[in-house]
Amino acid sequence: MALVTLRIVDGVDRGRVYEDLPTPITVGREEGNVVRLSDERVSRFHLKIQEDRNRIVLTDLASTNGTRVNGEPVQVAEIRPGDLITLGKTVILVGSRQQIAQRLAELRKRLEAERQKKGKVSPEEAVSSSEWSSSWYSPSLDSELHWEEEAESLRPIAELIPPELPADLSPAQLAQLAELLQFFHLRLRRVIRTGTVHQASDDEHVTLDQRQWQSLLDLYARLAEYLRAIGEPPL
Repeated sequence: MALVTLRIVDGVDRGRVYEDLPTPITVGREEGNVVRLSDERVSRFHLKIQEDRNRIVLTDLASTNGTRVNGEPVQVAEIRPGDLITLGKTVILVGSRQQIAQRLAELRKRLEAERQKKGKVSPEEAVSSSEWSSSWYSPSLDSELHWEEEAESLRPIAELIPPELPADLSPAQLAQLAELLQFFHLRLRRVIRTGTVHQASDDEHVTLDQRQWQSLLDLYARLAEYLRAIGEPPL
């Protein structure tokens, strides 16, 4: 049985902490929810958090105002320490400080390993990395939050690590697939927003080839449709 810590960081119930809740967990306004909120924009039974194949999966229970994870609307999604869940005017931070620190530490280890493969790590840094990855190292949130590498490391955690491909279509793997599509959706949106159309009397172009630009727009639209289809499977 998985244990999940939820910390309410904004909204009417701000400051409440629910430590090590056993799954499944329901969140909503009605009595009978494991986490009962006073937010009038939250549905009676708004969302459910459960464990499936060693993953923690959030499912929106057809709520009126929807659910967002890390700012993006979701129907079903895998959640991890450090993720933000928004429902109504309430914002919930997933995980304890130690759990979030551990996730950041694992991310740092992966990024440093990638840099070593590319030959971007000096001998001194390699020694430091080796010491850091040893068994005695216990990360703290304060130390991990102050770690800075390249500009990539300053992006949200959810944008740094590509999700794994699912092997089948169990509930947990539906969440994985939704996360995968969401990952590409965010990246494509970033490209599209940075595209600039240049117009002149004798020329009109964008920063990308027009065919590629339209191809990206088409893929962007298709991914949005796929995400919706995954979130609303046929009965």
